[in-house]
Amino acid sequence: MTTRYLVDPELLPMLDAFPPMTLSAETLPMIRSAIPQMMAARPLPDFPVSSNVINIPSGDDGRDIRCLLIQPRTSGTNMPAILHFHGGGHVLGIPEMDQPQLMRWAAELGCLVLSVDYRLAPETPFPGPMDDAYAALRWLNEQCDILGINPDRIAVSGGSAGGAMAACLCLMARDRGEYKIAFQHLEAPRLDDRLAASEDANPFTGEFVWTRANSAFCRDAYLGINTADPYGSAARATSQSDLPPAYIAVGSLDLFVDECLAYTARLTRAGVPVELIVYPGCFHGFKIAAEANVTIRAEDDNIRALRKALA
Repeated sequence: MTTRYLVDPELLPMLDAFPPMTLSAETLPMIRSAIPQMMAARPLPDFPVSSNVINIPSGDDGRDIRCLLIQPRTSGTNMPAILHFHGGGHVLGIPEMDQPQLMRWAAELGCLVLSVDYRLAPETPFPGPMDDAYAALRWLNEQCDILGINPDRIAVSGGSAGGAMAACLCLMARDRGEYKIAFQHLEAPRLDDRLAASEDANPFTGEFVWTRANSAFCRDAYLGINTADPYGSAARATSQSDLPPAYIAVGSLDLFVDECLAYTARLTRAGVPVELIVYPGCFHGFKIAAEANVTIRAEDDNIRALRKALA
């Protein structure tokens, strides 16, 4: 069965042009190596912000973590901040993939954005990337006065695997009680490592771009035997109480739509304010079609939700 007939018509040209991608130990190096070249060749939007690569301490034997820091050129004091994590299944990706989006956020919201170039699996499986995430949260809080940000106005954000990390970081911060997170902004997050068996799988999801096979490869590379740890999969947490307010956006054809629906229900039952948007006819990664009306709407929804949360 194909779900092509359900795809938003404006997304079909992008879908037809998108090359098939099969993730494996053999293909991963080639896919990784192509990303920086693609990002370097892409023009950036003209927003009144500065973008700089910085290195922050990991707290782990002198190792540094590469990050992309984006700030309004007229930044002042008491700014909000967004701690961001890129997607890529925990096995590929760099912060520059989301740079145009993050530049817009910094400009329109008057906020600082720190996007983390966390270590990748399988070379560094869980919990290594989450250690990097927590180190970045710690650094933001320790540098509040220097950066001009308000520690009570720090949100976390991410898409796909980055959304998984943002959700898990909220659990980490709640349980450790050291730093406050004001808001969790999750785009098509991977929240549950448990892929439904074929007979139980949603037949209308996961056909395009991000498939069940790719997701299984990434899960094994990232989590290994640690599949029940809530800091690796937020849906494994026994309680969602006392978590920050949430925004979850996902496509109706996305492999992760069912777990987003389930997690929204659990947040709601725990008394956590949550907004969920399911975009009809959209698959994982649909925003590659930058000019499609649904992509423009999704980006406007991001700005609206973040502006309200960080006001």
